[in-house]
Amino acid sequence: MSSADPRGARAFRFVRRTYADGVASLVYAFDDGPELVERVTFPEAPALASGREPAFEAALDLLHLVAGVSYYKAGVPGEIRVESTSLDANTATFLDALYLHGLGEFAYHNRLDLRGRIRFPFAAAAPSPASVLGLPRRALVPIGGGKDSLVSVEILKRAGEAATAVWVGHSPLIEACAARTGLPTLNIRRELSPLLFDYNKAGAYNGHIPVTAINSAILVVAAILFGYDAIAFSNERSASSATLEYDGQPVNHQWSKGWEFERAFGELVHARVAADLDYYSLLRPLSELAVAERFARVARYDDAFSSCNRNFRILGPKPADRWCGQCPKCHFVFLALAPFMPKPRLLAIFGRNLLDDESQAPGFDALIEYRDHKPFECVGEGVESRAAFTALAARAEWREDALVARFADEIAPQLDARGSVLEALLAPSGEQRIPPRLAPFVLDAPR
Repeated sequence: MSSADPRGARAFRFVRRTYADGVASLVYAFDDGPELVERVTFPEAPALASGREPAFEAALDLLHLVAGVSYYKAGVPGEIRVESTSLDANTATFLDALYLHGLGEFAYHNRLDLRGRIRFPFAAAAPSPASVLGLPRRALVPIGGGKDSLVSVEILKRAGEAATAVWVGHSPLIEACAARTGLPTLNIRRELSPLLFDYNKAGAYNGHIPVTAINSAILVVAAILFGYDAIAFSNERSASSATLEYDGQPVNHQWSKGWEFERAFGELVHARVAADLDYYSLLRPLSELAVAERFARVARYDDAFSSCNRNFRILGPKPADRWCGQCPKCHFVFLALAPFMPKPRLLAIFGRNLLDDESQAPGFDALIEYRDHKPFECVGEGVESRAAFTALAARAEWREDALVARFADEIAPQLDARGSVLEALLAPSGEQRIPPRLAPFVLDAPR
């Protein structure tokens, strides 16, 4: 294999993983090529508490295996070699699914078929069940800078739960949001191997990866190291909905935010790492619209949050610094919040009225799945966007805006109105892993 082109490799290797002084080093390679070394830094890491050693080693193994998806995708060779540990059948099956579905969008854009190519090796024997560690009752709450995690923070506060706002990587915007929550904070750093960027420049395969899965594995290590009995993500039920179908396979941009991943990963953590470490999404029973409705109840984050991916690393005092106003995330968050906020408040957040701009029509058409498929972004289902438009078309303060009027005149007559009722989409439903003591605060939140 050329060291510059992993696409010619026969095998992808999980070489080793180590931990020392708060830094986990994850080592990979293609064939006998140069090592790719990723480092994850846990700031001010304490000494590992006595009795947690087996769980910590299992968590490091899991992180090594999950984070490898960032590097495997550069060449997608047909053989996977795990030299750092021995896998049981259940763990291998989980990893097969993670790599196949988590790379679904990547495969779609690169016109690859990964079915039958991803096969993690495993030994016959299953390990002993994970132990109960007696972890302290407190939760790590991943903060993404957008509305969803802030809704989770407010739910946990109302429930009287101890929690820490945590994020992976450097982002002034996320740091500002975390600070605004008033919770203790933890910022974990992740440093990708520079060699991966060299591979990409030389023409290696590149594309979307299941980042939430990687962050989840990082937080399992953090929970064992710092002492937390829960990791509470903020993924709603809409995340389980596929973006489109490609070659007979559903392709979901948010697969590692969906229910299938949450359930499988949570069960694996219980079985292989710590029996008392809970992994769940606090917002799983809610639609994106229901999350937007709950976010609209609290104004304290209006000038701090942003879901815009284009301007995500830019932090400034003006709305224009936090919202580009052009991307699918800006379009969807504006549309989702509009039915639940006074119009002046929403315009103050964004600094403009996206629904009164005819040039934005193609972006909103994609959200409602009109003449296009749903964007490859973390946005709600088409039915939710159609319901929001339907609600706005019935309101005097919105109905004259260009895109709302266009929806009412041109698009709504073609729709089955029964599927676009806002209230029906606000009711909690579906499977979830929320601890029973917290479920009432999610399922029966006061209006």
